[in-house]
Amino acid sequence: MSYQVVIPVIIAFVISAALAPVVIPFLRKLKVGQTERKELESHQKKMGTPTMGGIIILAAVVVTSLIYIKDYPKIVPILFLTVGFGIIGFLDDYLKVVLRRSDGLLAWQKMILQIVVTAVFAVYMIKVSGVSLEMLIPFSGGKYLDLGWVAVPLLFFAVIGTVNGVNFTDGLDGLASSVTVMVATFFSVVAVGTQSGIEPITCAVVGALLGFLLFNVYPASIFMGDTGSLALGGFVAGTAYMLQMPLFILIVGFIYLIEVLSVIIQVTYFKKTGGKRIFRMAPIHHHFELGGWSETKVVAVFSITTAILCMIALLAL
Repeated sequence: MSYQVVIPVIIAFVISAALAPVVIPFLRKLKVGQTERKELESHQKKMGTPTMGGIIILAAVVVTSLIYIKDYPKIVPILFLTVGFGIIGFLDDYLKVVLRRSDGLLAWQKMILQIVVTAVFAVYMIKVSGVSLEMLIPFSGGKYLDLGWVAVPLLFFAVIGTVNGVNFTDGLDGLASSVTVMVATFFSVVAVGTQSGIEPITCAVVGALLGFLLFNVYPASIFMGDTGSLALGGFVAGTAYMLQMPLFILIVGFIYLIEVLSVIIQVTYFKKTGGKRIFRMAPIHHHFELGGWSETKVVAVFSITTAILCMIALLAL
């Protein structure tokens, strides 16, 4: 048990914690700095904090996974989706902060890349790993939902939606890291309990995020950037599908869902009403911030909410 559970956490944690002090000054030299929205006065002091720190998380997860990949072939599709989306995020970050192209990858370029990565994952998961698209229904006592061919477009929607949800969540020091470490812990517990054969990678993500959080909590000395947030979104979606639990993303990934919905609602309402807003600012974590909550309070409340929802999801099994 300790070999596939405790050891990956420790290995990934050590890699992540050891890499950060090397990578942070390197990114600073490259002037890979964060830009902040002008409406957020409290964030102006973060201007220039190195971003693209997701490469630390990715390195820790990849190295740890490679140690286990021979004995645990089911981690391959999850690792592919994590790295695939991480590369898309890296390209986006690189164009934005290194080449100073303000919008990074264009929306259509990002979407095509996301669809291709998701398609390869889906084919590998079904054909090679032999995992069905039937989904475990929460609180059903072990019943599965079979949607037939509808499950395929739903997979694309769920994966790309989750990835972008994690991306929107990454807006405060330690927010995406803290929320996702809870989700990864939940998946690790389920993976161990069901002997699914993916526990080395779920535990590696827990370790990598704990190591990264040492440098990412308020006041952050590094941000994960799209490199990290898209990779973590890929991890969450890939793991959920390998465990046949995509419906559980709605419970454990509730914060990701709310972040996405807040942006969609805000933009739609803004366009329909000619400039009126529902939230003070979207994504929703900024709404609370502008309402007087400190950054650390928002992160704490969102993390505690996720921890409680993970407990509820365990009951839902």
